[in-house]
Amino acid sequence: MTPTDEYAFIGDPPMIRPEASEVHISCTFTWDIPEAQRLAQAWGQYYSTVRLGGPALGSPADGFIPGRYVKSGMLFTSRGCNNHCPWCLVPEREGRLRELPIQQGHNILDNNVLQCSKPHLDALFAMLRQQHDIRFSGGLDSRLLTEDIAEQLRSLRAKFLFFACDTPEAVKSLERARHIFGECSRERLRCFVMIGYNGESLDQAEERLKAVWQIGFMPFAQLYQPPDRHITYPREWRTLARVWSRPALMKRAMRHD
Repeated sequence: MTPTDEYAFIGDPPMIRPEASEVHISCTFTWDIPEAQRLAQAWGQYYSTVRLGGPALGSPADGFIPGRYVKSGMLFTSRGCNNHCPWCLVPEREGRLRELPIQQGHNILDNNVLQCSKPHLDALFAMLRQQHDIRFSGGLDSRLLTEDIAEQLRSLRAKFLFFACDTPEAVKSLERARHIFGECSRERLRCFVMIGYNGESLDQAEERLKAVWQIGFMPFAQLYQPPDRHITYPREWRTLARVWSRPALMKRAMRHD
């Protein structure tokens, strides 16, 4: 997702630095704030204006400029979310869902794009029909999926459709979504699976990951991290997350299950 243009840099200032009136340092995770602050000082040696912000620092997310802070082709068509999931910071940081003007892009990063109005979604699908390598990496809420929306998504021939299964209760709506998509392959239907939240055991997490696979989705495990610290998980948890975030490893695991 990181920009790749000539004005995007990772880490300390290079020996040959471009001319610029401002430097922006974007920090996504709270546990990276000390490093972001260090980088602000490092870049501040060469540029008079250095701005430090990003999701970790509560920067407002009122709009979206393609190519700024994310790679070209990545696109937000809305900000915020109307859900109040206890593990999610989006409602606190971005507020309720707000639709944005639809611009050109092929990888949709909205927090919950299916909460958008039908006119907005129709316009989004119309734009995407002119694109290639279409992906919905922000995730689709299986509870909001309808036959009409599924037909629109099928017509796009999207490379990846990401859903989510963050709780045991989410399995049921995921099963319904799989039924709606019929013969769509597991390679295209993918699912973020948050594990380790709220006292979940290793066995419970593995059981849910296998359930997502058996429904017909390609699961991608994500170890829960709270906003105020970074959890260092034991080796067995890291191994589980590694296996269930790499398609080749999970395919091997399910063959021997």
